[in-house]
Amino acid sequence: MNTTIANNGLPKLPQAPSGQGSASTQTTGSTSSEAASTTSGADDRVQLTDSARALQEASRTSQGATVDTKKVEQVRQALANGTYRIDASRIADRMMTLDSQLNGKS
Repeated sequence: MNTTIANNGLPKLPQAPSGQGSASTQTTGSTSSEAASTTSGADDRVQLTDSARALQEASRTSQGATVDTKKVEQVRQALANGTYRIDASRIADRMMTLDSQLNGKS
């Protein structure tokens, strides 16, 4: 079934001719077990970027991190009492430090 959708000013992308599926679903003159056996010998590899490795390492170390339950309870009580104080200047300073670190500045 062919459906035409207006592109709303976006560039047209190439489309596969109708009647053709992807290479993994097409079998011409062979059984599905033959097709599976020819593709099972391929080596699949994954390469992680440095950023992905850093995120993976950070998630490993945070799993063993302990939560300071006393501090959590103090914050919870301060929020409930309405006495929790937010230091906007401190937050802004830390955000600027983080921005500098993300941009590679010291």
